[in-house]
Amino acid sequence: MKKYIIQSFVAFLVLGLVGCQDKAEPNYQFFPNMYQSAGYETYAESDAFKSKNFIKGQTAQLPVEGTIKQGYVPYEIPNTPEGLELSRTLTSPIDTLSVKDKEKSKELYTIYCAICHGDAGDGKGNLPKREKFLGVPSYKDRPVTKGSAFHVVTYGLNSMGSHASQLSQHERWLVADYVVELKSKL
Repeated sequence: MKKYIIQSFVAFLVLGLVGCQDKAEPNYQFFPNMYQSAGYETYAESDAFKSKNFIKGQTAQLPVEGTIKQGYVPYEIPNTPEGLELSRTLTSPIDTLSVKDKEKSKELYTIYCAICHGDAGDGKGNLPKREKFLGVPSYKDRPVTKGSAFHVVTYGLNSMGSHASQLSQHERWLVADYVVELKSKL
């Protein structure tokens, strides 16, 4: 008797599963959002970030006012000619450079600066030699200090663009230190 109950239960279960299948319509979906996700256009407006700070066209939330990202130290000197003069008095927060830091500063200078300013800082890099940029100054002709070099790498000057997005503040100080070292050799 027990055997017939188990066999009938299995038969009922199999018939139930096969009977629910319909080739014309899809089966029941346990996670429908995975099968039929909502499509969003790239850079389109979205109501996902609605808040009191929402500005039309803005697609992300604003950070809390007065916050800065972790590890960021604000640079308060403005990008003006007066700011450049004021930056000449700045001193590097890196007191002494280890051999590893000196190698890193040379490497960073070679990557970001030598293409225009040359390996010796004489303004005869690869781009001026090919006449892509003309008038790249030699460090010998300018009053360069660590502070002013840091300021120029941060904001850029004349046709030189800012490198603040490519180099961290520590790396910009390393480059400034190497620039002053090159100036002393000229």
